[in-house]
Amino acid sequence: MSVALGCLAAVALDMLLGEPRRNHPLVIFGRLADRLEQHFNGPDGRGWRSHGVTAWCMAVLPLTAIAWLLSLLPGVGWWVEVVLLYLALGLRSLGEHLIPVANALRNGDLAAARKRVGFIVSRDTRDLDEQGVARAATESALENGSDAVFAALFWFAVAGAPGVVLYRLSNTLDAMWGYRNARFERFGWAAARIDDLLNYVPARLVALTYALLGRTRDSLRCWRRQAPLWDSPNAGPVMAAGAGALGVTLGGPAIYHGEVHARPSLGIGAVSTPQDIERALDLVWGGVGLWLLALLVGGWVHA
Repeated sequence: MSVALGCLAAVALDMLLGEPRRNHPLVIFGRLADRLEQHFNGPDGRGWRSHGVTAWCMAVLPLTAIAWLLSLLPGVGWWVEVVLLYLALGLRSLGEHLIPVANALRNGDLAAARKRVGFIVSRDTRDLDEQGVARAATESALENGSDAVFAALFWFAVAGAPGVVLYRLSNTLDAMWGYRNARFERFGWAAARIDDLLNYVPARLVALTYALLGRTRDSLRCWRRQAPLWDSPNAGPVMAAGAGALGVTLGGPAIYHGEVHARPSLGIGAVSTPQDIERALDLVWGGVGLWLLALLVGGWVHA
């Protein structure tokens, strides 16, 4: 029951306060990761896989151990766990970033919509039309909901404070180092593979959650048929199931770092609209409510 109440308290803090505006611990961690990468990978990206493993261990393991020790403090350990989970969540910020995109599209301000969606996706958004912006934002809601919300809750439920810290830092390093390019192909291999491993189970639970809360039959069909075609083993199930649950078509070609990526189509139905951005957010929020309810019921039964 303490785990369920901890998740509930952390989600409440996130919805009430949002992300820290200044000196967010993940921003500070990002600076540390940059220094480690510059040291172990060098200016020309000549680091080997072993260098990436060493840098990952130095960045993640000491902080995970500190989180574990802090969670053991008598009297305040539970509150430490709640605060660490709160810092790992991004539920409110997901809406804060995506709702303005939907509003800009409704108001016919395509330039503002492109700019705002560019803050949260890695693709080139300068030449996107209205449908492209809506599609990118809807995909971001589904995928970031999995990475920044559900997976954090999962690892907190499994392993408490050290679990959520281990996951969130690993996910951050994947976002910084996990690129398939000349600089990070070797050095970032460990960060990418570890993040894939940590997200494997949560991503499939999220896909099932989306299916249960949406058009279940279409969602499961899209998950089964389309997810294997996606290049990411975890984003594929999440986005395919989410697109099927919403009854929209996502995916398709996109430009990343000046190169066109021929991504397969996901989902079924019409192209994305501004309303689908908000529907995707509703799917994430509804899923969080479902997970919290399941945790509370499970904790009550166990107690």
